[in-house]
Amino acid sequence: MSYLLNKVLITISAAFLCCASFSATASLQVFACEPEWASLASEIAGDKVKTFSATHARQNPHYIKARPSLMSKVRRADIIICSGADLEVGWLPLLLERASVGVQPGSPGNLMAYQYVPLIEIPTVIDRSMGDVHPDGNPHVHLDPQNLLLVGKELSNRLTLIDPGNAQFYQKRYDAFESRLSQAIIRWREEGKDLRGMQIITNHKSLSYLIKFFGLEEVASLEPRPGLPPTASHLKKVLNQVESQNVRAILRAPYESDKGAKWISAKRGIPDLVVPYTVGGDSESGDIFALFDRSLELLNSVR
Repeated sequence: MSYLLNKVLITISAAFLCCASFSATASLQVFACEPEWASLASEIAGDKVKTFSATHARQNPHYIKARPSLMSKVRRADIIICSGADLEVGWLPLLLERASVGVQPGSPGNLMAYQYVPLIEIPTVIDRSMGDVHPDGNPHVHLDPQNLLLVGKELSNRLTLIDPGNAQFYQKRYDAFESRLSQAIIRWREEGKDLRGMQIITNHKSLSYLIKFFGLEEVASLEPRPGLPPTASHLKKVLNQVESQNVRAILRAPYESDKGAKWISAKRGIPDLVVPYTVGGDSESGDIFALFDRSLELLNSVR
């Protein structure tokens, strides 16, 4: 229902943009909440856009401040693209209070990725005791490359609504991206086929879509509940839990604490593996394609 309502609102809003067009030399301003969406916008729109990411790979996207510099950027934005599903709930609403009508919810210039992909880990019950639980499901949707095809298609549609003079350009760029990414997905599945069933420990739910895509088996989490730091008693429980299992790695994102992972690693000899998580997560993850190439390389190194 929310998806259909969103589409109706966008269609209505687009009617007010029918007379708007951008010159051949003007660039649309893209405000991305996370680096993966800035990279996606560059893939789809090329030199027709200037992208800005509000966060970088070593920042937890849940917790950043709505700084004046971000307010200035969002005020100038023609389109914002974010993960949504409450990932940015602590700061994005504050930025939108200072933003133009064109990027408000329901407008063509407001794209929340979670609304266009199949979500996982949707809770059936919401309770504070469960920790940092997202009612709509896990928001880290970019780590399934199939989701990037879906969000990329919607981004192409939105850019066409905002900048109809370059509609053919956006469609051509999306078609090329769709072809290249579809071929890469086939390759990643083939090169990662031996990862299926590999047992791993996670630090947080940030990598769940990547785990699902490659068919890994999560046997334990260092967090007793999502968003809650590991306690000594919980870490000892994890240590005992994995004693008789063939756990190949502890996976965590660059912005996540290494304390629990290093303790378990020292006790059990399990590699502490930092997966890039997003574009720029390490020196070899410079774009969307490199992000998955690098993630696969790292996972295969501990197989």
